[in-house]
Formats: sequence, C-alpha cells, structure tokens
Amino acid sequence: MSDLSVLIVGCGDVGSRLARQMLTRGWQVSGLRRSVAQLPDGVAPIAADLSNPNIPAAWPERAPDYVVYCVAASQHDEAGYQAAYVQGLRHVQRWLAERGQQPRRLLFVSSSSVFGHKGGEWVDEQSATEPEGYSGRIMLEAERLALSGAAPASVVRLTGIYGPGREWLLRQVRQGYRVAEQPPLYGNRIHVDDAASLLAFLLQCDSQGKALDDCYIGVDDSPAPLAEVVAWLREQLGVTQWSDEERVRRTGSKRCSNARARGLGWSPQYPSYKEGYAAILGQ
Repeated sequence: MSDLSVLIVGCGDVGSRLARQMLTRGWQVSGLRRSVAQLPDGVAPIAADLSNPNIPAAWPERAPDYVVYCVAASQHDEAGYQAAYVQGLRHVQRWLAERGQQPRRLLFVSSSSVFGHKGGEWVDEQSATEPEGYSGRIMLEAERLALSGAAPASVVRLTGIYGPGREWLLRQVRQGYRVAEQPPLYGNRIHVDDAASLLAFLLQCDSQGKALDDCYIGVDDSPAPLAEVVAWLREQLGVTQWSDEERVRRTGSKRCSNARARGLGWSPQYPSYKEGYAAILGQ
C-alpha cells in the first residue's frame, strides 16, 4: 500500500478510469463529483458542486499529494465552460489554500481546442495557441490559472476522446456519414483508457522524482484524415449507403504529436483508430 494520495476533481468517465488505475497501484484516491454514487469502489467520495464557493463538507483533512482537475462542462456554451474550467478551478485552489494544503503537483486536463490550426500542420506543445472558438479561449484561460497557482502544475491537452460510451462517430457512420476527401480534414483522437493511462503515468513519474514539463498533448500515434477513418469504419461495419449531404461539424485540421509524452516513456495501448475501434467492435 502506497502512502501517496490523489484527489480527482471531476471524477467522471476519464477520472474514474484514472481512479481505478491508481487504486491498483496502491494509491489512496478521493473523487469529487456531484453524484458520488457512481464512483468506483475504493474511492473516498466528496459530493460537491464546483459552482458552489463553499468548501465541501467531505473535503479531505489530509492534504492530497496530487490533484487532477478533469471536469466536463455540463452546459456547452461560453458560460458553462467558464463555470466549469475557470470558476471551478478557482474554487478548488481556494479550498486548498483555506486548509493550508499544497499538493506536490496539479494536473489540469485541457483540450487540443486551444490550437487553431486549419491546414493539417503538425503541432506540439510549443505550437502557437490561437483558438477561434470560446472553448479554446476559455481552456487557455484555465490553463494559465492552473500554471500560476501555488502548486506546481502540468497541463494535459487531450484530443478527441473515444471509447465505450463515446461512440458518436460510429453512430454517424452507420447512418451513412459523408465526409469530403479533399482537402483532408485531419483529426486527432485518444482512446479513453489511454487518456487515463497518460494521467496515471504522469502522476507516477512525478512521484518518482522525474521532472515534468508544464504541458503534454494526449493523443495516439496516428492522426488521420476523417475521410480515411470513416472509410475504414464503413468497411468494418458493412455500411454501403451514403447520406445525402456532407456533415462536418468542425473546421480545424491539424496533426497533434505525442512525442513529448513518448519521450518520457508513455505509449498508448491503442496506437491508432484501427486498434481502438476494433476493441470497441469486439474484433
């Protein structure tokens, strides 16, 4: 049993998978979320609404060694993002200060939406962050808040998360989802288990005294054009019909690199969409 502890703020899908991984390593895990009934067994529950400025009644008496902030906005508009990622983080930072607690490190789970690239360029942690949408702008604001806090911090920019329960693209392909092939619209993704494993890996590295950078991109090894992914899924699913119109929700096109995380020693279990979706489809 390890003496190390982690508080996972926003212990939802990714957070719960991270919690299970840390429990198997012998860590003590606390999970903060609105409904604690869905927390994994072994996680100390902290019922809280991050929009409430009052410190939760079940806040741990012992200072957590690590805090992972991985919330998901319940309201998908500018106000909802501001409340979840900026206001909520401010509350957590204040609660830690009120109790005189300073973690060894805070991991803030961000998004590749902070990048505004459209031409299929390769991007890494040092690439320019010039988002056009409110989600990317607010994420950048939250990143700066995390990095300027009392505790050392690292930002983890996750790309498109998919996996069990996150099957939007599969549903669209079954309905004949049509995507233009030219110019290629590059997408980036990471299986939800790999997203959790990256966070677990960074916690383990820091606890072992390895120096962490202030930013990592969480992505698999193989960014790919969306049309290629759709064509492969159509073949796997045996879909032959096409919808009448092309339906593409986003305008960004970039290829995110995981070289920094790989250089530290992490590698994804699902290196491309093929392995990840094959696992979902039971192949």
